[in-house]
Parts: sequence; C-alpha cells; structure tokens
Amino acid sequence: MRRVTGALAAALAMLFSASGEAQTLKVVKHSDVKIVDPIWTTAYIVRNHGYMVYDTLLAVDDKLAVQPQMLESWKTSDDKLVYTFVLRDGLKFHDGAPVTAEDCIASIKRWASRDAMGQKLMSYVKDLAVVDATTFTLTLKEPYGLVIESLGKPSSLVPFMMPKRVAETPGNTQITDFTGSGPFVFRRDLWRPGEKAVYDKFKDYKPRAEPPSGLAGGKTVYLDRVEWVNIPDPQTAANALLTGEIDMIEQPLIELLPMFEKDKNIEIVDYNPLGSQYSFRFNVLHKPFDNPRIRQAVFYALNQRDFLLAGINDPKYFKECKAIFICGTPYATDKGFEDKLGSDFAKSKEILKQEGYDGTPVVLLYATDTNTGRLTPIVKSLLERGGFVVDMQAMDWQTVLSRRARKEPLNAGGWSGFMTSWVSADLLDPIMSAFVGAACDKAAIGWPCDARLEELRDAFAKTSDPAKRREYAEAVQVRESEYPTFVHLGQFNIPSAKRTTVSGNLVAPVPVFWNVRKTQ
Repeated sequence: MRRVTGALAAALAMLFSASGEAQTLKVVKHSDVKIVDPIWTTAYIVRNHGYMVYDTLLAVDDKLAVQPQMLESWKTSDDKLVYTFVLRDGLKFHDGAPVTAEDCIASIKRWASRDAMGQKLMSYVKDLAVVDATTFTLTLKEPYGLVIESLGKPSSLVPFMMPKRVAETPGNTQITDFTGSGPFVFRRDLWRPGEKAVYDKFKDYKPRAEPPSGLAGGKTVYLDRVEWVNIPDPQTAANALLTGEIDMIEQPLIELLPMFEKDKNIEIVDYNPLGSQYSFRFNVLHKPFDNPRIRQAVFYALNQRDFLLAGINDPKYFKECKAIFICGTPYATDKGFEDKLGSDFAKSKEILKQEGYDGTPVVLLYATDTNTGRLTPIVKSLLERGGFVVDMQAMDWQTVLSRRARKEPLNAGGWSGFMTSWVSADLLDPIMSAFVGAACDKAAIGWPCDARLEELRDAFAKTSDPAKRREYAEAVQVRESEYPTFVHLGQFNIPSAKRTTVSGNLVAPVPVFWNVRKTQ
C-alpha cells in the first residue's frame, strides 16, 4: 500500500509540475530589467515591462489605428477645443482600488513631463479637469491635430495609467510603488536584477470584449506567470531554447536563425514587420558635440551599411534608408542627406578643420550586452577615420541607461554619444520621434535646443492637411541635416524564435504576452 501511495504521489507531483509549467512562459528578452519606471526612461525593456503591468487609455491596432482601450468612449466639441473621455466600468488597480479620472489626469501629466509628444500636446492644453469618477475633460488653448494620437502612442514613452499617488511622483524621480492597471502583476518580491523578472496574471483585470489586434482589443491572459530570464550570452540562450529550458527568445542573433530553422520544435516569426531603425544619439551639452557643424561631420564619417552588416548580417533583414521617418511610409524622403551617410572621411576632416576641432575626445557609452550596443566599436572606428579622437567606455546597458541621464561634463562622468535603436512605430512623424524634439532642457536625453526644429514640429502638429504635413516633415528632415540631434543608421528586422508549444503572440510594435498560450 505504501508503494502504491508513493507511486501515486509521484505521478500526481509530475502531473502538477507539468500543468504548472504549461502555464509559466519563460522568455529571454533583449536586455535585463533593472529600471522599472516606464516614464523615467525610453529604454524598450522598460517599455515592455510597462505593457505587462499598466494599461492605456487608447491603443493602436495592427493597422496602427488608434482605438479605445481603458476608455469606453470619447467625444470632441464642435470647436475642437474640448475632449471628453469616459472610462470603462470595472477597471481596477492591482491593489483592488478602482481606476478613476483623477488617476488618469495625474498619469497624463507625469507622462507629458517626460515625453516629447506629450510635452508638445501639453503646450496646447489649457486644462485637464475631473467631471466625475469615470469622466474627465481635456481643454485646448487652440485646436491641435494630434490629441488622440498622442494619448494613444504605442511606444516610448507610453502614457500608462498609474494610481494618482504614484503618478504624482515627479517625472525626474523614479517611482517606488509598482501598483499597476494592466493584465499582469509585477512580483517585486521575486525580482532578481541580473537573473529574472516575474509577472503573474492579474485575475481581476477586465479585458475588452473585442478580439485583440496589435496593442488594442481584449487583453485576455491565459498564462499564470511570465518569467523574463536573463541569459546575456546569445549561444547559451539558444541552447536553452533548443532544449526547452526556455520558451522564447525575443531577439536572437541573426546568425543563429539557420540553426533554429533546422529544429522542428522551433519557429521563427517576425511580430514587428514594420521593423526598427538603428540610431546614434548626440549629447549637445558638451564639446565637441555642442557645435552643430562638428555633429554634421559625423554624418559624413558614418555610413549605414557597416552597421547593418555587423548587426544583422543577412540582407533580407535590413535596408539602407536615408529617410528619418522610415522608408515606405508617407513622410519618407532623402532630402538633406543626399551626400551624407557615405563615410566621406575627407569631408568629415575638412569640417573638423574648419571648425577648429581641438581633439576633445568623443566619449562613447559602449553597452556590451545588447545587439545594438555592440555596434559601438564601429562608431569608434569610423569616427577616428573621420578625424575624431574617441574614448569608448564599456558597461552594461542598464548602466548606459543611468549614465546617459547625466548632464555632467565629460571629465565628471558625462558622455558624448551612444548607440540604440527604435521600433519604426516610434518614428513615423516629427512629433512622435523623440530624438527629433529639440526643446532644450525638456528634450529627450542629449538635450538638443533648436527653435527652428520646434517651429516646424509645431506647424506639422497644427495642420491636418496631408500635403502640408508632408511639406513640414521634409523641412524637419532638412533641418536635422543642419542641426543634427541623432544619426539614423538604417532599418532592420529581428524576428523572434519560439518553441512550437507557444501560440497566440500578436503582431505589434511591442512584444506582449496577453493572448499567448503554452501547451506541452
């Protein structure tokens, strides 16, 4: 009897373990999670964390059209100055408190204090006011064409809804209370930076009734838990996927894809077909990049192909493109960059000589643990060939995120530039593109300051005429060629690799885990 009982207990234990494992998805993300305030940084790993924990008033579907999410409805006054927003019934925070209009107003204000698109919106806002517990109004000083697009923007920074007590934290101070409004609960007690981040299903989350589409629609969670497991070495992560120790790799190395394609238990899928863009960001506060002409020299020293070949390697996954606002979309143009991004080292050196460059080192922040960061040695090599002196400093990506927020001089822990990437959905126009904003201290890290760029962005935002918008977008790009705020270094796609036991992943500019199922 004792032997039968033992065998039965063992069988039940195995069954329970298998069942529990089937409801836990283990994913290797593109970076570790060490910062968990999605309004404090534009880093995508933090944005991805935000989508797990928080919800949004509006969201884009798989056609990038804005749809209601936490909202039941909205309407606009005849004079286009007053927007009235009504929340859905039954929305709760993770602590059980209802989501209210006060929470939403506080969240919008905190987001707008940090985000380029939010800052532009708030410059036209006269008032945000509570009508009742589930209704609030946004009143404009004058008509503004991007109210709904701003509140529904899909990527960094995202206007996530937080409790008022949390959202009242100043935008330049990281939050310490992680109570969310979204489909997953962040298990702070199980969070191990450098090892894993854990998210449990929020059982009181109320999904929308319609099917999911992109980031919109019903966020139905079928998993009990999602674990983001940190495995920095790409080959080790690949081996873990092949053996079933993990279920998915968000951004595998392109050169490892042929190995995955040979395994019938692995699928290669691109959930973000619009792709991404490599970017080199300037810090304009300090020499040598306080001089726009010296930043122009960088346009001549760098080229896109070297970065695309090193980062992606396979031409079917990349595209050289001189359009800041993404090739194949309405505002694509080469204007201003016809003679740039071709590694014309002689032209770069000529500009440096004309501007009296004195050899001040360019301090590059080199993230050694991300695919994009690893391209920094190419920046160093090309800049040196173009006449610059370069000081490349190695660190992990999380340290880059902290370091790049600092404004100190180069000799006191400051920086000159770093490599990153943006999903194309963040870069479709001059208002959405954070690195285009040039509002001085209010601008994104790097803090460019140019009145002409801001005038053109304002003009773009005010008009609803498609032809005028194309005209202003082109003018913005030309001005970017004269007053550089960043260097766009080509478009690319990185598909995900997952085991065939995982299904339901959505096509979206952000990797999300509602609608996802896992079977044995």
